[in-house]
Amino acid sequence: MPQRLHLVFGGDLVDPSRTEFKDVNAIHIVGIFPDYATAHAAWKAEAQRTVDNAHTRYFIAHLHRLRDEEQAASATEELDG
Repeated sequence: MPQRLHLVFGGDLVDPSRTEFKDVNAIHIVGIFPDYATAHAAWKAEAQRTVDNAHTRYFIAHLHRLRDEEQAASATEELDG
């Protein structure tokens, strides 16, 4: 069974109604988690910690959805190829 990795990250946004970060170099990487439940708990903790700052948002990225492991990788994607 493939892993279902999730990335939790966040930071200050330019505008609370958009998802553009003020400074991408200052994005807070909370971590990579092995399942959605663990990622959601980490996201919730960070969201609650920063609840008083309207410009700060945290997100969960479903890393397992970014790749189809059944497809062959391109030469530029794999350094060995």
